[in-house]
Amino acid sequence: MTARIGVVTFPGSLDDRDTQRAIRVAGAEPVALWHKDKDLKQVDAVVLCGGFSYGDYLRAGAIARFSPVMDTVIDQARAGLPVLGICNGFQILTEAHLLPGGMLGNDHLHFICRDQKLRVENADTAWTTDYTAGQEIHIPLKNMDGRYVADRRTLDELEAEGRVAFRYMDFNPNGSLNDIAGITNAAGNVVGLMPHPEHAVESLIGTGRTDGLPFFTSILKKLVNA
Repeated sequence: MTARIGVVTFPGSLDDRDTQRAIRVAGAEPVALWHKDKDLKQVDAVVLCGGFSYGDYLRAGAIARFSPVMDTVIDQARAGLPVLGICNGFQILTEAHLLPGGMLGNDHLHFICRDQKLRVENADTAWTTDYTAGQEIHIPLKNMDGRYVADRRTLDELEAEGRVAFRYMDFNPNGSLNDIAGITNAAGNVVGLMPHPEHAVESLIGTGRTDGLPFFTSILKKLVNA
């Protein structure tokens, strides 16, 4: 039976089709989900894709967090549903309190778009098992509000519990504290990161590498072996 992975589209989403394609390349079935619908169509996992939901009005992800679909996503994520938030999706996950901390504007106050080197810090989440801890990868990055912030206690907890999933290497592109590029919840089923793995699944596009594909093969293997 083919694993079904939902991709939520909000007003202002940009990368929903790219994410669906990445899921298809990995061998799973992408399922389009609309932000106004609470029904997740019995998917096995959910991706909140990148973009500028609601034009980042008020604050990135602040309005999307209250879309009807998020009521179901929040409930099911807390019950164990795997959820991946990419860029704007990461911002939405922090606004929904499925992940701690928050996102502020880049410290240089400019939009940034570049290939970014990352280090995999946690290869035990639902979305990272096809990586190895310490592995260095290159993933495209594009954001305006990508600076991860949290209070010192939260940062200490994330570090102590191994919940920093990815860390920027060589260059911190947005001023994120502790060079954090992505984090996970304690259970490991919810992961958020600012770079875009869906743009690095085929050698002809993005970085010219396939370093983002393991996100989608990891969750596929987890679902198949569950």
